[in-house]
Amino acid sequence: MELETFKTRLFVSILFVCLVSIRANTLQTYIVQLNPQGVTSSSFASKPRWHLSFLEQTMSSEEDASLRLLYSYHSAMEGFAAQLSELELESLKMLPDVIAIRPDHRLQIHTTYSYKFLGLGASSEGAWYKSAFGRGTVIGVLDTGVWPESPSFNDRGMPAVPKKWRGICQEGQNFNTSNCNRKLIGARFFTEGHRVASYTPDGGREYVSPRDSHGHGTHTSSTAGGATVPMASVFGNADGVARGMAPGAHIAVYKVCWLNGCYSSDILAAMDVAIRDGVDILSLSLGGFPVPLYDDSIAIGSFRAVEHGISVVCAAGNNGPIQSSVANEAPWITTVGASTLDRTFPAIVQMGNGKYLYGESLYQGNHLKRAGKELELVYVTSENSGSEYCFKGSLPRAKVRGKIVVCDRGVNGRAEKGEVVKEAGGAAMILANTAINLEENSADVHVLPATLIGFKESVHLMAYINSTRRPTARIVFGGTVIGKSRAPAVAQFSARGPSYSNPTILKPDVIAPGVNIIAAWPQNLGPTGLPDDSRRVNFTIMSGTSMACPHASGIAALIRSAHPKWSPAAIKSAVMTTAEVTDHSGKPIMDGDKPAGVFAIGAGHINPERAIDPGLIYDIRPQDYVTHLCTLGYTKSEILTISHQNVSCRELLKMNRGFSLNYPSISVIFKHGTRSKMIRRQVTNVGSPNSIYKLEVMAPKEVKVRVKPQRLMFTDINQSLSYKVWFISRKRTVKRKMSFAQGQLTWVNSNNSLNRVKSPFSVTWK
Repeated sequence: MELETFKTRLFVSILFVCLVSIRANTLQTYIVQLNPQGVTSSSFASKPRWHLSFLEQTMSSEEDASLRLLYSYHSAMEGFAAQLSELELESLKMLPDVIAIRPDHRLQIHTTYSYKFLGLGASSEGAWYKSAFGRGTVIGVLDTGVWPESPSFNDRGMPAVPKKWRGICQEGQNFNTSNCNRKLIGARFFTEGHRVASYTPDGGREYVSPRDSHGHGTHTSSTAGGATVPMASVFGNADGVARGMAPGAHIAVYKVCWLNGCYSSDILAAMDVAIRDGVDILSLSLGGFPVPLYDDSIAIGSFRAVEHGISVVCAAGNNGPIQSSVANEAPWITTVGASTLDRTFPAIVQMGNGKYLYGESLYQGNHLKRAGKELELVYVTSENSGSEYCFKGSLPRAKVRGKIVVCDRGVNGRAEKGEVVKEAGGAAMILANTAINLEENSADVHVLPATLIGFKESVHLMAYINSTRRPTARIVFGGTVIGKSRAPAVAQFSARGPSYSNPTILKPDVIAPGVNIIAAWPQNLGPTGLPDDSRRVNFTIMSGTSMACPHASGIAALIRSAHPKWSPAAIKSAVMTTAEVTDHSGKPIMDGDKPAGVFAIGAGHINPERAIDPGLIYDIRPQDYVTHLCTLGYTKSEILTISHQNVSCRELLKMNRGFSLNYPSISVIFKHGTRSKMIRRQVTNVGSPNSIYKLEVMAPKEVKVRVKPQRLMFTDINQSLSYKVWFISRKRTVKRKMSFAQGQLTWVNSNNSLNRVKSPFSVTWK
């Protein structure tokens, strides 16, 4: 018996040693950051050689270190991406000049009408004319690639490629240099991080080239800077002229996202190259959950981009309405949440009891016989099969054949549920929102007659189904309706503040159209993007902060064209201080059934017509961001990781007593019994000389706000003046729970009431 026990123990011990050994030798991708002023760099002829030397010192001599090196970075960051075992990782950490090592993270990818909704029109006084439609500006889009044959990338009437452009049109599968033109001036793809991390075969659906096999990148690129396309529609819905926000801008595409996501090593490589290529705007409709800035490759790469004068615009993320879910929260990034348009696609459910439920869909139902037919309703619930969500294989044909199937929203894709219903023999589908999505309506180009109804409607539908033995319904499709609904409103999914890692900065910065946005689409994909959808279109509909981000990127391109000498901070300030907090009916922008707060909309909804001429701007030098990081208590090595600068915070803060970052919005935090806070701001006159600005304050009852001076008198253009704001808490006791209040400061031009320079503020009691 003892011998058996001994054998068992010996076997377990050997197994454990083997597992530890396997784990220690398993390769994983890491991003290794080096000190740009590294003492060891001078010994090498080039940066790539220097980077390779670190691998050669940590790996066994028999192996070729260059096979493990994925990327060598030197513009977005100093360092490299490589595959390392745990043992190699530990020895690499000990080497001089290594300042940070991060595992490669996988991130996810978070129009015929929206330009009109934003007020961009044919007026010779408008933003399009003042900016020459964004001519001369280059928008770099990091996404899933591009479908170059789309009419949105036609270069008719486009100016020549800018002389400063140093990018290329990289050849690859089904893509060659002739696919680029004066509109699409650059295209590259980055696959190393994805290649070594991806264990799933792609089934041949992925092009190893800049060509887009998902549609997301084509959609976002055309939203930012797509050419004018007349008679655009999705099966007759939403017909009109399609245009990007900056139809005169050039587009450069960097494919960093693949079927199983976007790896930070690939994203950083694209940013590294884009900085050298000469882009003016970087648009990233991707991200993950919020992480500290020194751990965030997008934050680190974008700091370097901003130092080079490039504006970086990112999606806020789709994890709303959860508090503190906002991603891409670095203060040098413009972080964009999503809003709705006043364009709807009604697809009404008429129940057998004569009552109606409002829904939306882009299914071309009007042309099909079965679309309006009254059919039996069925909601299949069975334990553990996921039939209520209409998972693949979960719907019994006998129960659903020829019927309208009700599917709960969530878990699997909305259009995918319709495909499952169709395969099981269902005739139509009603997608029912659950409590998570409330009344949010995202229209889809379904593969069968289908509509999406809100949560309140779903409750009525279930009550009807449970009240009768044979429930019936029909779906009535209403085409496209414009101007009948209140808009903009905050999209339910749009990520919210306060910022997780940096609560002294109010995020998101602004919101922009992100619900039911119609834009360009690859011609090898059906409008749902599903493999079995055989329909073909030039345009389709998508929702997400991914769609909001390129709206803001295109508007940044317009401002850049009108004011080529402005810094990224000045462009961001123009977008933020002119944003709207009221909807098109003049009432507060709504967030569900309540007025939207600053953690949902930031400064408000973008208004390009006003942003092109903001009157005053809040400017920020890259060095100011470093001082800001010191005020947050970041360590010397964390600041070196983010900024590539070796600084003494003690010295910096001594030189900048009472420093506050000159941000266009204000976030005040009262903690440990503090009752008052003083904030400094400086505005620069970019309007007309001899301007006088008077102050308007909207303060919450819990806070007293004092501002000095209350009037700013400018004699010259580009003159800067400062003011101070004191926030005094009127709260006697602070409950254990965190509480918030909000308000705004507005500088109003006395000669010209159009220049209203608005700064929202949030107050937090911890």
